[in-house]
Amino acid sequence: MAVRAVVIEADGGSRGNPGPAGYGAVVRDPETGEVLAERSESIGTATNNVAEYRGLIAGLEAAAELGAAEVEARMDSKLVVEQMCGRWQIKHPGLRPLAAQAAGLVSRFAAVRFTWVPRERNRHADALANAAMDAAASGAAPAAAPVKAAAREATVVRATGTDPATTPASWEPRPTEEATRLILVRHGETERTVQKRYSGRGDVPLTERGRAQARATAARVAALAPSVAAVVSSPLSRCTATAEAVAAQVGNPPVRTDDDLIECDFGVWEGHTFAEVREGWAAELDAWLASTRVAPPKGESFVTVAERTGRAVDRLRSAYPGETVVVVSHVSPIKLVLRDALAAGDAFLHRLYLDTAGISVLDLYPDGGVAVRSVNDTSHLTDV
Repeated sequence: MAVRAVVIEADGGSRGNPGPAGYGAVVRDPETGEVLAERSESIGTATNNVAEYRGLIAGLEAAAELGAAEVEARMDSKLVVEQMCGRWQIKHPGLRPLAAQAAGLVSRFAAVRFTWVPRERNRHADALANAAMDAAASGAAPAAAPVKAAAREATVVRATGTDPATTPASWEPRPTEEATRLILVRHGETERTVQKRYSGRGDVPLTERGRAQARATAARVAALAPSVAAVVSSPLSRCTATAEAVAAQVGNPPVRTDDDLIECDFGVWEGHTFAEVREGWAAELDAWLASTRVAPPKGESFVTVAERTGRAVDRLRSAYPGETVVVVSHVSPIKLVLRDALAAGDAFLHRLYLDTAGISVLDLYPDGGVAVRSVNDTSHLTDV
């Protein structure tokens, strides 16, 4: 039986604030309450908030190692919960790297919800944290509790978002640090997009109109971004051709390909229309539409696609802090990135329409905050 969902209970503290500090984290089965993993560590001299973040990070790491896809993180720290939900700014510079590390871990899951609980409901993690603090105060060498092996298989996790209720309101001030801006571009038109056929790993070239769309998109990107640090593309030619057109308009940075940005593998459905798939694989299609964990026959699930697109986004956030990057990809990866950025559910994937050569823009802040600026801008395509 695979681990689908877990509950993390995390805590941390110090004797003196700052003082001898430690954290504790427990990972449980949400249905049975069984403890799947424990972690605790004394971390020397630190503040309560630093220790609390360290406890959350340890719990998220343990949940990821267990292969969980969905997480509820319970903490009695109002500050950490509100900051991770995006409702409170992270003003202390010492907490920002920890919040960013936690946000990077959050993106590895299908869904993460943060819940504040009173201390009496967090006793196990609190006890582990206190034991770690005692060890720090006594001068004992810091020791991390090993993860308990769960008697179950691990599932593949994917990049994820937070609960929709935790999305920061648009009128709330953003951090003063510069965001990494991703300009997401869907490739131009191909014969298969015109015919509305599943087009995954097949290397289908742009049509003549698709090449014109790529040139128009390049001009639009140049207007949006006076300075572009990098152009990163799926390795398929419909994307690299679009990316090269963009690069030519933004200072000719080399086009770098990333295999994690490739389209979903649609397996035996490749090249077929939706009607043809409905006729030939009705049951399989219904299952696929009902769950992102289901793959087309001999294909790839959206959970797997989201896992790799999440890795790609994390790499760009780390490699280009405060800079603008153009990402040229396909409809499925871009939808998944936007779903997670907007903290939306899976139904979003079937309700959002992305045109060929459409542009979406999002900002990724160092503290883990996300701001979606535009989705599927096609104003540049009116004359194409």
